Amino acid sequence: MSPADAVTHIQHFCPTCHRPVDGFRPGGVRSRPNARCPSCGALERHRFLAVLLDGLGPTLAHAATVVDIAPSRYTTAQLDQLRVGRYVRVDLDPDADGRAVDVRGSVTHLPFASDAVDLLLCYHVLEHVPDDRAAMREIARVLRPGGRALVQVPFRASRATDEEPDAPEEERIARFGQADHVRLYGVDFETRLAEAGLSGPRIHPVDVLGEELVAATGVKAAEPVWVLRRAPHGEAPTVGRAAAPPNHLLRGLHDLALAARSDRDAELREAAAELDRVKTERDRVKAERDRWRARHERITGHPLVRFAAAPYRWLQRR
Repeated sequence: MSPADAVTHIQHFCPTCHRPVDGFRPGGVRSRPNARCPSCGALERHRFLAVLLDGLGPTLAHAATVVDIAPSRYTTAQLDQLRVGRYVRVDLDPDADGRAVDVRGSVTHLPFASDAVDLLLCYHVLEHVPDDRAAMREIARVLRPGGRALVQVPFRASRATDEEPDAPEEERIARFGQADHVRLYGVDFETRLAEAGLSGPRIHPVDVLGEELVAATGVKAAEPVWVLRRAPHGEAPTVGRAAAPPNHLLRGLHDLALAARSDRDAELREAAAELDRVKTERDRVKAERDRWRARHERITGHPLVRFAAAPYRWLQRR
């Protein structure tokens, strides 16, 4: 069974909380439509990250160290379920967003030895960092041979990167989308990654999931994620769109879809059973009401009862 077949009877479901939902709500800085899960609050990027992490589950089961830069609570919950060896959350200023972190540190000076990290998550961080090239070099430095970094940034494939760290706040909002962004990445982003010694494909949700599952999970079809590794010595780093979708990532979503369908079917069965119970109780109450009404009519219509009640009726008319 394909993942698309598995969600035939599910209109929407959230890979982050593994729950079927009736649709997605507006969310994000500019209140995007269909962005936020009504159950757990995850946004589109969190839901696709959940798919990627689930697809990497067998690999992560053997991961000694996973580093999460500027973590979200959705990431934490997902990695807790995958039970990685050592999960380290890092942020330079966690108080700014109320994050729970394990280490205070900058992505430009990561507090880890070289070749120490099996998986590094860097989601929507680099657009905040004035010296993003230093951050990219740090990511390459700490990755062990065979380790991977999942990186996502605001990205426009149609033009070059627009950046100005010293721009006034109003201008940064207009140009980069947020007051705390210093750039909006374009096609040269991949050149910067390669210059830092990173290699790997750029993947899009629609390439991995297909259009039906993109709609079912409410992710952005063309919002890319870079799956990067440190280029081996002597190999020229290359970064770009994957020539073919990494189908192994579908395995985890397939299981999620089946689980979601199972959950939805169980909910429907439970709702049908409850409806039957309500109907049965309604019929019992109606029958009891009809019996009491018939008994009341028989009693009040009896000649002796009517004769005995006559003085009371006469007094009520006085």
